[in-house]
Order: sequence, then structure tokens, then C-alpha cells
Amino acid sequence: MAEIKKLDPKRFDAYVSLSRSPAASYVSKELAWYSNLDESILGVVLLDIIDTDYVSVVLARDMNRVFRAIDVQANFETFEQAKEWLFRAIRWLSASGKKIFPQGDEKKSLDLFKPIVPIEKQHPYFVRLNMDEAFLPAKTIINEIMPHFIDIDGNFVEQFQTIGFDSRLWELFLFMYFNEEELFIRRDYNAPDFIVEKYGMSVAVEAVIVGRKEDNPPKYFRSVNDIPLPSNILEKHEHEMPIRFGSPLYSKLKKQYWKLEHVKGKPLVFAIADFHDDQSMLWSSTALINYLYGVKHEFYYNDNGQLVIVPRKIDCHKIGKKTIPSGFFFQANSEYVSAVLFSASGTISKFNRIGRQAGFAAKDIIMIRVGTCHKHDPNASVPNIFQYIVDENSQETWGEGISMFHNPNALYPVPEDLFPSIAHHHFVDGQIVSKLPEFYPYASVTWNIRLIK
Repeated sequence: MAEIKKLDPKRFDAYVSLSRSPAASYVSKELAWYSNLDESILGVVLLDIIDTDYVSVVLARDMNRVFRAIDVQANFETFEQAKEWLFRAIRWLSASGKKIFPQGDEKKSLDLFKPIVPIEKQHPYFVRLNMDEAFLPAKTIINEIMPHFIDIDGNFVEQFQTIGFDSRLWELFLFMYFNEEELFIRRDYNAPDFIVEKYGMSVAVEAVIVGRKEDNPPKYFRSVNDIPLPSNILEKHEHEMPIRFGSPLYSKLKKQYWKLEHVKGKPLVFAIADFHDDQSMLWSSTALINYLYGVKHEFYYNDNGQLVIVPRKIDCHKIGKKTIPSGFFFQANSEYVSAVLFSASGTISKFNRIGRQAGFAAKDIIMIRVGTCHKHDPNASVPNIFQYIVDENSQETWGEGISMFHNPNALYPVPEDLFPSIAHHHFVDGQIVSKLPEFYPYASVTWNIRLIK
């Protein structure tokens, strides 16, 4: 008789989160998750919140390796009855020896990790992700994602393996975040990259990155020495980084997505990440905030020891002969851009941590995360420091660390209800007003430490 084991919900999510309809949470609540020993047959017991009875669902992989429901039984009066039926179904299917259950409508998924370009053209981070055992958790998670991902441009694999690695990984990260928010995701058009929907509302999202210059290739090995000194960071925040953020944002603005029929009348969001240098996302976010709103914030403590924050207007940013105006949200046509979404976490390490906490572990590797997070004290001027070992006890989400900066002049404001798990920032009377989750990391590094026996 086949044995049944209980699954951690994070493990179950790694397999089926993209198979669920976002509408499922309206009518049911998942209570317990199970599988056979080799995890080829999965099962879940749900509470039908409409009829207040119990439902059992059995899932298995189709020809495209997607976990899909292959048997459903409803109307159980008790949880135990639903569980007993589910166990019988898993055992019966396991005894058949079948691992794949064709559905007849499968479409071939993308294989990101089968090289289609010579090794000399492969991106160093792709090589690392594909070959380094320490990144097995990330590779496993990405392989579970790809059968669900639509390649609207037709060149996703080639780009992922070469010069487009950062931008394509950023798209996969956004895809998983939108799924986590239980949004319906449409990828029917070449641009923008996503249309996300819920509650009868739609938002168009275009992904963009701050890319590398040709004279600064990525390094296979990185260290803390790649991070600039604090004095250099402050200098970069003044001019260099606002210009780096401004260039791709302005390029996207010139494309005038709001004129497309499927975008007209919808909020439009530019989702940006900084990949211009190794580990640059650890320190560059402040420059984005300054550029978007055209202000920087200085602070001091008054005689009573209270923190006082003073906004200072920024007119422009200048490097050499190049000068750009500050305040992206106050430029011509920017009223059509409802918000800018940003994260410092759309990296390989994010995928690796999500995979590790789902139980996909590389042999003899310990993963440690160290970073800074918001200190919920109105009198605090520095963040907290956090650190933990990444394992099955971790509870990181895809949305953790994401910020949405709302345009005060937006013609079509973004409803915050569509993106409830992230930080939201508004510009009110010359000040940035922020609403942050209880745990909001600003940036972090992840160490993969190999144990030597």
C-alpha cells in the first residue's frame, strides 16, 4: 500500500500555485496538503466556504509536467471523510504506476536550461544558475514556472541565456508576484508585458530594467567589495543613479502605451529593477525615489530628540554634458503613468530562497540571508538589521520588498486593493507618505555556504 505524506503548503505551492485559478480563494479555503512518497500524485482538502462542506482534489502532472486536477470529490460532511477519500484516491493512482496523466490540450513549454547558444555567449549568471549546485532550488522553481509562462516575443530562451538574462528574470519575478496576489494575468499582446485583472479592474504593467554598459560585464564571482563606499553611494544618488533610472523610464514613456486599444483608460505601471552593476540593487533605490518625485529628504533631531524630516526640491541631475530634469511624475505625458513599481529582490537569490524554503535543497549547502528592513518607529532614522538561515521554516513571499510609487498626477490611479501585500508610497503636500508591511526589507544578500565533510 502506497504511503501518504503531509506536504508543507510552501512545497505544495511550488508545484501548483500557477495551476490555481485566482477565483478559487473566493469560494474555498485549503486546509491540508498531501502526496505520495515521490510527489507524483498530490492531494488537497478544501473547505467550501459557500456550502460549508469539504472537498478533496487529486492532482498529477500532464504531458507538459503541469500539475492539474485529475479527480475531485465534493459534499463531504467532515474533514476526516474528505481526507479518507483523498488517501484512497492517492493510493489507487500510485498503485497504477502512472506518473503522467495526459489532458489532451497540453502546449509545449519553454526549456530555459537547455543551451541553445555557445558557452562563450552565455550570460555568466545563466551559467551559474544552470551549473552551480548551490542554485538548485532556484532552477527547480523556475522549471515549475515555465510550463505556465507564455513567450509573447518568441525569443525568451535565447535572451535568458545571453544578454537579456536580467530583464527576463525580472519578468519571471513579476509573473510570480502577480500570481501570488491572486491576479488574473493576461499576456495576449507584445506590449505592455502584462495585463493583470481582479475585482473588475485592470492594470497594464510594462517591465523595464536599468541595464549594464558594455564596458562593465557581470562577474561570475561577487563579493561585498563590489558595493561602493557610503560616501560614493551618496554621490551616486545625487546625479548618476537618477540619470540611470531616468533613461529607461523616459524611453518607455516615449512608447506611449496608453494609446494602445487594450491599454486605453487603464492604469499603466512601469515596473523597474536596477541591474546596472553587481549588487547595485542593494543601495540604489533612494535615487529612484528622489528622481520620481523631484525631492530628497534630509533629517535632524530637534531639541526634544524628535526626528524631523525636511523635503528639499531637486531641479535637475547632471553628469558631464548630460542634464535631465528631476521629478519624472511631473514631466510631459507622465500623467499616463499611474505608478512605478520597484524591487531590489528580483534576483536569482530570490528564486533560490523561495525554492529552498519549499524544501528543494542542494546537498551540503547552507543558505543564510542578511539584510536591512524598515524599523517601525517614527523616530528612527536607520533601519533594522536582520539575518536568518533559509530553510523550510522561512516564510518569504514573492511580494516581500516590493514598493509601488504612485503618481500624484495620474489620470488613472492604481487601486491599492489589487496589490495589498506590498509597500505603497504617495506624494502628499510635498512629502512622501508611505504605508509599509510589518516586515519590509530594503535590501539583502544571500550567502550559499558549502559544508566540507
